[in-house]
Amino acid sequence: MSAVHPILEPWLGADRSGCMVLDGGLATELQTRGHDLNDALWSAKLLLDQPEAILAVHRDFLAAGADVATAASYQASVPGLRARGLSDDEARQVLRSSMELARRACDQAHARDPSTPRPLAVASLGAYGAILADGSEYRGDYAADDATIDRIHRERLEVLAPLADLVACETIPCLREAEVLARVLATCPTPAWVSFACRDHAHVGHGETIERCVAAVASVPSVIMVGVNCCAPAWVEPLVRRIASVTALPIVAYPNAGERYEHGGWCGDRIAPAELGRLAQRWLAAGARAIGGCCRTTPAHVAALHRLRQDRAASPHRA
Repeated sequence: MSAVHPILEPWLGADRSGCMVLDGGLATELQTRGHDLNDALWSAKLLLDQPEAILAVHRDFLAAGADVATAASYQASVPGLRARGLSDDEARQVLRSSMELARRACDQAHARDPSTPRPLAVASLGAYGAILADGSEYRGDYAADDATIDRIHRERLEVLAPLADLVACETIPCLREAEVLARVLATCPTPAWVSFACRDHAHVGHGETIERCVAAVASVPSVIMVGVNCCAPAWVEPLVRRIASVTALPIVAYPNAGERYEHGGWCGDRIAPAELGRLAQRWLAAGARAIGGCCRTTPAHVAALHRLRQDRAASPHRA
């Protein structure tokens, strides 16, 4: 088993007996609070005119027990901001501001309780398809060539990584993008996790097996966790088991709340916080060591995961 990266040790421990609690769905929580994110920039839209709203959600997730604040940079890019009339320098400053908000929230949380580890400010690096705002981050059917995907990722990393404690490469839907990211992250000194968007219990959105995609990035020195995000909660346990069969890295798991986005709205039933906690116990038993939520998960869901961690720590028989 590979050693735990020092940045994760305050939560996982050197023996991996602990776990890290991630935050929930930043953008969907902003929507729940009445903010209109029907925009190609998604949550990054509020970086331009309502940054305090983003800060408030960061604070609430941290207060619920999250160990990270994930920046509102998932769908932001220099080309996307340039399309709003910003100069390249102005666009880069907007990207930086996403990390400044996350760092401020982490600093404030630590100041309130300095007896606990300072939460980590995480840069969200969405899949290439995220900046297209066409849903292709769930399909991976990109028309762009590898050089274009490489350039977009490097451009964002160059701005975000120096301000981040950790980089989250999220919702990666295909083996091709995983291979591009492996080359990009090989030159990045900031530790990172890579998580994949999956269409079932075994395959990423484009159809390749989760094992092949994880293997493409797991040997990169800066990659310190691998896993899945924004998939159905019921798929997480088998996916985690498959990932654990091909890598000794800690596994990250943060599905959506069980609803589907169709025809401009969410449909289906949202999982209750207590049920997410019960499922997460199975993910931990399967090998996950960082658990959280993606779209439509709330501070209440994060609080349930935090309680699960507390219960495990109090039990001599924890998984």
